[in-house]
Amino acid sequence: MYVADSRANTPGAPASADGAVRPSAGRRRAVVAPTVLALGTVSLVTDVSSEMVTAVLPLYLVTGLGLSPLGFGLLDGIYNGFSALVRLAGGHLADRGGGRHKWVAGFGYGVSALCKPLLLVAHSLTPIGLILAADRTGKGLRTAPRDALISLSSTPETRGRAFGVHRAMDTAGALLGPLVAFLILRATVDGYDAVFTVSFCVAVFGVLVLVLFVPGGRRETEAGEDDARPTLRAAVGLLGRRDLRRITVCALLLGLATVSDSFVYLLLQRRLGVPDRWFALLPLGTAAAFLLLAVPLGRLADRVGRWAVFLAGHGALLVAYALLLTSWHGAALPYLVLALHGGFYAATDGVLMAAASQGVPEALRSSGLVIVQTGQALARFACSLLFGAAWTVWGDRAALAGAVVALASCAAFSLTLRPEGTVTA
Repeated sequence: MYVADSRANTPGAPASADGAVRPSAGRRRAVVAPTVLALGTVSLVTDVSSEMVTAVLPLYLVTGLGLSPLGFGLLDGIYNGFSALVRLAGGHLADRGGGRHKWVAGFGYGVSALCKPLLLVAHSLTPIGLILAADRTGKGLRTAPRDALISLSSTPETRGRAFGVHRAMDTAGALLGPLVAFLILRATVDGYDAVFTVSFCVAVFGVLVLVLFVPGGRRETEAGEDDARPTLRAAVGLLGRRDLRRITVCALLLGLATVSDSFVYLLLQRRLGVPDRWFALLPLGTAAAFLLLAVPLGRLADRVGRWAVFLAGHGALLVAYALLLTSWHGAALPYLVLALHGGFYAATDGVLMAAASQGVPEALRSSGLVIVQTGQALARFACSLLFGAAWTVWGDRAALAGAVVALASCAAFSLTLRPEGTVTA
C-alpha cells in the first residue's frame, strides 16, 4: 500500500472517451491518501456493526415476527431507500458548510449508532419501520460527505483505486459483521437482543475513530479550478452537465431492476433449504468476493474505463439471477451466486462514484455525488416494494424472472447512454 499526503499537487490528467484516465508522462506513481485509509477504517468498524444487524434482520422479521414477503419488502425498501430523502440535505450541508464534510458525516454515523439499541424494544412493523427510517437517515447524511472526502483527497487518475481501497476496507467489516452475528446467535439464549447490543457498542467505536483520526479541515482550491458556489440552484444545475445527467439516469434505471441483498439471500435459502442458524453466513460470500475484487476492479476501471466496468458488474448480477432461476441444485450454486453478487458490488459501488466525480467542481462535489446516489437509492426502494409485492402475489420465481427481464432491458438501454467521461477538476 502506498501512502501520501491528502492529495498530490498535480493537475488533473486527461480522460479518454471511455472514462479511463491516462496519467501524464513523468508523473510519479499513484498513491492512496491517508484520508482514504482513515475513512476506510471508520467504514470497516461501522460495517461490522451494521452488517451484524443486516445479516439477521430478514430472518428476524420473516421468521421471528412473521412478516409476509410484502411486509418485509416494505421494511427492506425503507432500510435501503429512505436515505434518499436526506442524502440531498447531507450533501448540500457538507458543501455549504465550507467543506465540513467530516462533521456532517460524523453526525450521520452517530444517528445510525443510536438506532441500534432501539431494536431491542421494537416488536411490530410500525416501530421497526421508524427505527430503520432513522438509521437510514444517518446513512443518508454521511454517505455523500464521506465519498466527497475520498474524491477530494485523490488525484483524478487514481480515484477508481481510492474508492476501491475504501470499499475493500468497508467490505472487510461487512465480512466480519455476519460472522460475529453468527457466533453471537450460537453462543447466547436471546441471540437477537445480544446482536443488537453488541452492534451498538461497535458503532460507537466507529464514531470515535472518525472524530479522532479523519482530517476535518477544508482543502485549498487548486489553481484554475471552477469556483462554483455551493447553493441549491448550483447543485440542481449540475444535472445540466451531460455526463452527470447520463450517469444519474443509468444509475436510476439499473437500480429499478436490482433486487435487494436480503431477497437474494432468502431466495438462496429457499432453493437450498439452508437452516435458519446458518442464514447469517450467506452475506459472507458476497462480502468475500467484494473484498477480493474491489481494488483490482477499481484499478482496472482507471485503466480501461469506469463505465465499461460498471456495466460489466450488472452483467455479473444478471448471471447470478439467471442461476437462481435454473433448476440446478449443485453444491457450487451458492458459491457462484454469491461470488457474482460480490463481483457486482466491486464493479459498481466505488466505480460509480469515481465516474460521477469527473467534471464536478470541488465546491459542489458532495452535491454532485448525492444526485447520483439519490436516484439510485430511490430506484432500489421502488424495486424492493415491487419485488416484495410480486413475490407475495405470483411467487418468488415469477418475481425473479421479472427482475431478470427488467435488468437486461435497463442494461441494454444504458449501453446507449454511455457518458463521454472527461476530467475537468
